[in-house]
Amino acid sequence: MFSRNTISVWGILKKCIGLELSKITMPIVFNEPLSFLQRITEYMEHTYLINKACSLSDSIDRMQAVAAFAVSAVASQWDRTGKPFNPLLGETYELTREEQGFRLVSEQVSHHPPVSAFHAESLVGDFVFHGSIYPKLKFWGKSVEAEPKGTITLELLKHNEVYTWSNPYCCVHNVILGKLWIEQYGTVEIVNHSTGDKCVLNFKPCGMFGKELHRVEGYIQDKSKKKRCVIYGKWTECMWSVDPQVYDSNKKTEKKGDNKKHKQEEPEGAENDDADDMPEVQETVSVIPGSTLLWRIASRPPHSAMMYNFTNFAMSLNELEPGMEALLPPTDCRLRPDIRAMETGNMDEASQQKERLEEKQRAARKERAKSDEEWSTRWFQLGTNPYTGCQDWLYTGGYFNRNYTDLPSIY
Repeated sequence: MFSRNTISVWGILKKCIGLELSKITMPIVFNEPLSFLQRITEYMEHTYLINKACSLSDSIDRMQAVAAFAVSAVASQWDRTGKPFNPLLGETYELTREEQGFRLVSEQVSHHPPVSAFHAESLVGDFVFHGSIYPKLKFWGKSVEAEPKGTITLELLKHNEVYTWSNPYCCVHNVILGKLWIEQYGTVEIVNHSTGDKCVLNFKPCGMFGKELHRVEGYIQDKSKKKRCVIYGKWTECMWSVDPQVYDSNKKTEKKGDNKKHKQEEPEGAENDDADDMPEVQETVSVIPGSTLLWRIASRPPHSAMMYNFTNFAMSLNELEPGMEALLPPTDCRLRPDIRAMETGNMDEASQQKERLEEKQRAARKERAKSDEEWSTRWFQLGTNPYTGCQDWLYTGGYFNRNYTDLPSIY
């Protein structure tokens, strides 16, 4: 990894306050050696939770497993302050994991706005998981906020069930000065379109004294709007489920204890115009007696902090296994020379290659404009998500037939 301290971020960002950052070119030192298509693939790290949902007979139990999966899908962002490379138009990524029972394909289907579409399916026909993401980035002076526009759809085929949701907001603090840190916040609503069950998860902003940092709380209700269980935990650690009455009585007891504390000690305010200090992490999740564990995060490898805070899963995503290159289409991001150069530590080469690829993309766009030629996507088509009624990029099939003729030369 390389230090960002020698780069004047303020010089780049001072004209961008309140604006979207998708058209701003950032120095490569702020990147991590993965494409955004690979970052999306990290949703699949905890596929065992989808497999678990497929195996459960009760719809509320299935919703608990799906809710745990939705939280786990954003857990790899913890401490990941490097920016993934913007995919080039037409860039693709594939991943097959026999041991986890899935295969995935993704494609960069639009450049302005940048839209990434993905489609994952069970190797034994249990589920389909798909979506298209438009990460809208805004700079707010000290922080960069990412709004992950787009809907995610999970189909559990055996149960004829369809779930949809959108991810929470993500904010990287101290992009100018101080230690970078991340929080996620906002309401995530998971809807089971087949049964009418709904899960509402509140990713809490850290608050003034950091008490809520990383916390997630919510509930599952059935179609009659009866609250069936409460879900709580931290997206950086674990998620638990408990009966609503047990949760409420525990909260009342906690409040009494808190009131006594506040009378004894008043918190001191702090002012800091230079950096938003990361609040001290309040130690782990206080487990309510009678709770059921839904998910616990896996520990990261020993030297993760020196490797962009990657998980074991993330570290494997750019690997070119023997014989793989002959199978891959020429658009796969494992073959991107700028990412590969950064991964091997050659930052000058990575920067030159990134510039060359961006220039090549601009030139290709100008050529298409001259002849009024529209860009044509290869594996996804713009259509309507039948469950939400919203516009979505849907997989047209055929990728794994390995017929890669007439693909664009993007690298």
